[in-house]
Amino acid sequence: MSTQTFVLPDVGEGLTDAEIVSWKVAAGDEVAVNDVIVEIETAKSLVELPSPFAGVVGELLVAEGDTVEVGAAIITIADAAAAADTTVGRSEHGEAADAEPEGSGSVLVGYGSGGPVQSRRRKPQASAAERITSSVGVVAKPPIRKLARDLGVELSAVTPTGAAGEVTRDDVVKHASQASVFRNIETPEWGEVREETIPVATTAVAPAPPVAPAGDREETIPVRGVRKATASGMVRSAYTAPHVSVWVDVDATRTMELVKRLKASPEFADTKVSPLLIMARAVVWAVRRTPMVNAAWVDTDDGAQIRVRHYVNLGIAAATPRGLLVPNVKDAHTLSVRETAKALEKLTLTAREGKTTPADQQNGTITITNIGVFGVDAGTPIINPGEVGIVALGAIRQKPWVVDGEVRPRWVTTVSGSFDHRVVDGDQVSRFIADIAAVLEEPALLVE
Repeated sequence: MSTQTFVLPDVGEGLTDAEIVSWKVAAGDEVAVNDVIVEIETAKSLVELPSPFAGVVGELLVAEGDTVEVGAAIITIADAAAAADTTVGRSEHGEAADAEPEGSGSVLVGYGSGGPVQSRRRKPQASAAERITSSVGVVAKPPIRKLARDLGVELSAVTPTGAAGEVTRDDVVKHASQASVFRNIETPEWGEVREETIPVATTAVAPAPPVAPAGDREETIPVRGVRKATASGMVRSAYTAPHVSVWVDVDATRTMELVKRLKASPEFADTKVSPLLIMARAVVWAVRRTPMVNAAWVDTDDGAQIRVRHYVNLGIAAATPRGLLVPNVKDAHTLSVRETAKALEKLTLTAREGKTTPADQQNGTITITNIGVFGVDAGTPIINPGEVGIVALGAIRQKPWVVDGEVRPRWVTTVSGSFDHRVVDGDQVSRFIADIAAVLEEPALLVE
């Protein structure tokens, strides 16, 4: 029987290895060309690999969680017709076609076993979504998936409590401990990404973490994939580009009023609207007035150069279970307010689902990080490699604010940012941040 071996391909950008996140098939499954057989994680993104062959899965050569070099064999697929011929041939020789004795293991086609003969025609199996605990919509790291399998927990039934919507170790342990008491627990839908004010404190009390079993007081997490790439990029940026950081408090009351009006508008009825939308528009507007913040420092054989981009690919830093990703809205300077809102919504959902592609993260020119979703007021973020500036939007809270000589409650936020001092000077940085603040205070400036 003809058997073909599928090797790990280079999925782009010259990456040398990838981690096997989850297999979508098992030995004995029939697959067609372009059926998804495995999900891998590179240093940039999660990628689903389709089968280049049609046939029957022979052997999974690597396990989930393994890191594999590009070019290494990962799965064998036998020709379907040949597999069928083998089955017919064995049946004609009097062997039970449907017998599947208890306790017999997988047997290679063409070889027998000491006990009763196992069928070459497998019984119907559960679908990939039913067989793999890492089903679509559930985000969890490989060690957590393994823990779930060991404890007999179906991840799709676990309520995720991770900061980015992922299932944590505590979630799995807690669910396993409750399984004997509760049945048919429905999985709550993932809530919307919080992009507005988060209270400093709530009345809800978080459950106490379960006591770690003996010998499990610490956990070692290998640094690879996105985390490895992020660490490398952040170190390179921090120790290559001299950072200068500035921040300013802003009365964002009119921004909050505009967001409220847009939410009520029929034109935005099917679109996510939040203060991040106005922030994105403000950054694009401010870039036009200070284009050097949208540049890049480039080292060449002929010496250093400053490359000014006359377009804006607006990066949005996204915290995901796989680590920090910075997909960007391509040509954000050409979009309308509604188009920008749609682009941000798609970008956010794609990142949360782990479907951000390398292309989505390439060629960014300036980045926004929305630290306000975590209740943080301001920060000094590290510049995304290849860019000159990163701007942070803080939490928007009601605070006392002096208006026309009177103290009034206003919606107040802080805009902060870090910039490459090799490219931009203090006056340019200050003007840029002040322009963003001006738009948040008076969004009508956007109609210029």
